[in-house]
Amino acid sequence: MKIGNITFGEYPLFLAPMEDVTDPSFRYICKEFGADMMYTEFVSSDALVRNVTKSLQKLQIYDYERPVGIQIYGHIPEAMVEAAKMAEASHPDVIDINFGCPVDKIAKRGAGSGMMRYPDKMVEITEMVVKAVHTPVTVKTRLGWDDKSLIIVELAERLQDAGIAALTIHGRTRCQMYKGEADWTLIGEVKKNPRMKIPIIGNGDITDGLSARNAFDKYGVDAVMIGRATYGHPWIFKEIKHYLTTGEEMPPLTVKEKVELAKKHYAKSLEVKGERRGMFEMRRHLSNYFKALPNFKETRMKLVTEPDPIAVMKLLDYISETWG
Repeated sequence: MKIGNITFGEYPLFLAPMEDVTDPSFRYICKEFGADMMYTEFVSSDALVRNVTKSLQKLQIYDYERPVGIQIYGHIPEAMVEAAKMAEASHPDVIDINFGCPVDKIAKRGAGSGMMRYPDKMVEITEMVVKAVHTPVTVKTRLGWDDKSLIIVELAERLQDAGIAALTIHGRTRCQMYKGEADWTLIGEVKKNPRMKIPIIGNGDITDGLSARNAFDKYGVDAVMIGRATYGHPWIFKEIKHYLTTGEEMPPLTVKEKVELAKKHYAKSLEVKGERRGMFEMRRHLSNYFKALPNFKETRMKLVTEPDPIAVMKLLDYISETWG
């Protein structure tokens, strides 16, 4: 499978772009565990053209992450074109357009999956962005706005004709948000459509090796994208690759191994973002690394409220000694 000049091996696994999750430190850890392609947190085109500092910081990528994409979103064509040019200046391997985010504050103003109600405008924006940059442009979207408007099969053809290099499809409608099971049937229809020549990446409910195997074998996708299942579980890429290669599940990480991983992740977050912000933004990750431990509530609260990095490291040692 190829996207632009990027060649992937068999059964590629992609890390989904997720707001407040796929920051540089998390991407660093996921890359170590075998993520084949990663994306930044999505970036507002409106904020980029206004030079909002937090949004500009999301354009920061590192060579060790490659291949890596920058994802932008918005509903104003001119702002999307300008944002794509700004993203291209950071030299990503792809520029991805988010037509899939379902949250109200984005979708209800016509951005993200809100664009599913305006497919002509979606195609127009895509075509304008493709023409404005030299970097390969990809799209991530959903099946439709709701069950009465499942437009993805026709829409996929139109997006391909607009010039995109690959298409990621989340197997839910916007109205489903993240509820219920992802429907891969239409993803499979897009892939089987003889008109489609670009890679199709499937997304939704990929949680282990078996679900990934089913996506590749039953629906024929070229790659799978993993999102929420990576929360507190970045080694999922290694687990899935082990299963796809051997047909067997990889032994679970021990508590001591998770502690060492959490320390590495924590240190990387502080290195990239500085002590105050790096410590604060790591809390969501730390609370997920050890969520299955028994009688852990009190320690978890300390872990996500402790303001001193040295004390956090001591807490992690305590977790290793007590539960390891």
